[in-house]
Amino acid sequence: MKAEANINQNKVLTEARRFCLVVLAACIMAMNIKSFIRAGNLIPGGFNGVTLLIQQIGAEFFNLAIPFTAVNLLLNAIPVFISFKFIGKKFTGYSCLMIVLSGILTDILPGYPVTHDTLLVCVFGGIINAFAISLCLFANATSGGTDFIAIFFSEKYGIDTWNYIFAANVIVLLIAGSLFDWNEALYSIIFQFTSTQVLHFLYKRYQKQTLFIITESPEEVYEEIRDITNHDATLFKGIGCYRNKECNMLYSVVGSDEIRKVVTKIREVDEKAFINIMKTEQITGRFYKRPND
Repeated sequence: MKAEANINQNKVLTEARRFCLVVLAACIMAMNIKSFIRAGNLIPGGFNGVTLLIQQIGAEFFNLAIPFTAVNLLLNAIPVFISFKFIGKKFTGYSCLMIVLSGILTDILPGYPVTHDTLLVCVFGGIINAFAISLCLFANATSGGTDFIAIFFSEKYGIDTWNYIFAANVIVLLIAGSLFDWNEALYSIIFQFTSTQVLHFLYKRYQKQTLFIITESPEEVYEEIRDITNHDATLFKGIGCYRNKECNMLYSVVGSDEIRKVVTKIREVDEKAFINIMKTEQITGRFYKRPND
C-alpha cells in the first residue's frame, strides 16, 4: 500500500510539474511576442509567425483587427489531430493548453517594448523564444504548429528535423518580405536562426550520439548503458596495436540527452575506459524511443 501511495504521489508531482512548466512557457511566449517580436515588427517561425502575418495582412489591406487566438487555434487544428492520433493523448492535451493559454495571453497582455534596436530584438527575442519552446518540450508537450510536425517526423524517422522546420519558416518570411518590408523579413530570419540554434543546444532528445568504448569491463559497462538508456550494445573483440594485447570494444547509440549520465557511470565502472563519442546524423532499424504519453 505504501509503495502504491508513493507511486501515485510521484505521478501527481510529475503532472503538477508538467502543468507548471507549460503555464510558465505560455507566459514567456506571450511576453516575448508582445515585448520583443512586435517591437521589432518581426514574423517569428511556426504557426505563431503565420498567425502574426495574417493579423498584419488583415490590418494593412482590409483594416481588420484579427484576434491572435482564433487564427492560431484554427491553424493548429490539423496538427493537433495528427498529434492526438500518432504521438500521444496526454502530450496533445498539454500542448493544447500551451496553444490556448499563450494565445489568450497574447491577446490580453499589454506590450512593454524592452528595446527598439532590431538586431537586439532578433537575438534576445530568439533566445527567449527557444527557452519557452524548450520548457514545453521538457514538460513533454509542444508550443504547437510546426513543433507537432517536427516531433512527428523525429519519432517516425529517427532524425532531428528542427533545421528542416527552419527552412520552411524562411519561406513564410520571404512571403512576408514580398508583402511588407524586406528588412523586417530578413531580421526575422536572424530571429528564427537564433531560436533554432539555441533550441538545439537546450533540447537534445532527438539528437543521437554513437559511443565506441574500449574497456576491460564490457559486461558491467553494458549493464550501465542498458539500465540508463534501455539501449543495446555490440561487443567487438580486437587487438590493441601498441601492446599487441586483446581488448574489448563496445558500440552503442544513445540519445544526446543521456550521454553525460552514461559517461559518468562508465567512468565509475572503469576509470581507464577509452570513450569515443561521435554525432549521429540518422539511424535506421530498431532504436528504443521513450514514448510520448
